[in-house]
Amino acid sequence: MVTSTMNPATSATLQAGPADVREYLYKARDGAEMTLEEGLRLATAEGPALNALVAVADHLRHETVGETITYVVNRNINFTNVCFVGCSFCGFGRGPAAPDAYSLSFEEVVRRAREAWDRGATEVCIQGGLPRDLDGFFYRDLLRAIKHAIPAMHVHAFSPMEMDYGVLKTGIPLRDYLRMMKDEGLGSIPGTAAEILDDRVRKELSPNKLPVRRWVEIITAAHELGIPTTSTMMYGHVEEPADWVRHILLLRSIQKRTGGFTEFVPLGFIHQNTRLYKHGGARPGAMRDEHLRVHALSRVLLHRAIPNLQVSWVKLGFEASLACLQAGANDFGGTLMEENISKAAGATFGEYVSPEQFRAMIRTIGRVPAERSTTYKVRRVFEKHEDDPQAAPALLRIAQTETHAGYTEGAY
Repeated sequence: MVTSTMNPATSATLQAGPADVREYLYKARDGAEMTLEEGLRLATAEGPALNALVAVADHLRHETVGETITYVVNRNINFTNVCFVGCSFCGFGRGPAAPDAYSLSFEEVVRRAREAWDRGATEVCIQGGLPRDLDGFFYRDLLRAIKHAIPAMHVHAFSPMEMDYGVLKTGIPLRDYLRMMKDEGLGSIPGTAAEILDDRVRKELSPNKLPVRRWVEIITAAHELGIPTTSTMMYGHVEEPADWVRHILLLRSIQKRTGGFTEFVPLGFIHQNTRLYKHGGARPGAMRDEHLRVHALSRVLLHRAIPNLQVSWVKLGFEASLACLQAGANDFGGTLMEENISKAAGATFGEYVSPEQFRAMIRTIGRVPAERSTTYKVRRVFEKHEDDPQAAPALLRIAQTETHAGYTEGAY
């Protein structure tokens, strides 16, 4: 075990924390895996203990991935909001007869993907609701249409819930279904539909959602077939801090077996327009300290397992995102260009961040911006301010967006 050297400010902050937290964080600094018991203590850190957790998480981030903050130029395309699942935390799904129900044609999805490509995107993220009358090969055919039109576009698509629905509709065994999707050009899978990986919590959030065992089975099979995925966790609703720890440790155990997760993305619950909140079943999302705690805890628990920790700017807003990027996170996510799921739930931070805006924000905290691919291959590092003549106007637009609201991101 190798002891890493912390800067004096981090050391002082750690020393000011409680003795037990200090002991656990020294272990994390030296590369030891955190146990469940240790994680439970860190998950409730407050005051000096939280400051120490944040400082060590940021140290581990620096040690693991350096001073670069990455982003990807992408577009979210939510192809339908028609869905029968009825998740209580979702404000997006509609019945087929609802006046605001929609389903995009293949031609429209391809048009949006091509438009994104022309604007510099290297990825499209494709997800949607689950209509009852969905054709069994819809996902395959939509993927095929995109890859035929834009062969070089990385398609990051179809959550484990959608994959399970495709298997159900076609009758094809899971591994054969995933292999078919890979052969058609699927690049990676969003690790959404995870929420909290505890069946007790999941039944409260959405009785019709995949059980934990099936989510893990689909993700693991994808990894074993060479299809990378992201991983996520939704927090700020009915769960407890202990649920975060067990969720993150389950992801860590999967990663140790498969190595297939590209990143971990904590997703703060957007409460305003959801049935779960309106009926008194959930707290109104997370506050700033909880955002910091979750992101810092994630870095510490996943150290040496999942190196990339992404902020969801759609759910956090820009100020909290920048704070979390100083609490262990190292990726700003995607430009998105559009998205409807978070917006439908009440998110109010915008639908699009330009690469120039990302770079301008990253520089405000003294870090180095870099554009990446979906799988974290760095495409370009932006070392100098001269690369971004629009940096000042970009920051002004960001401030106005924070004030006036109007934004969104990927599904839970």
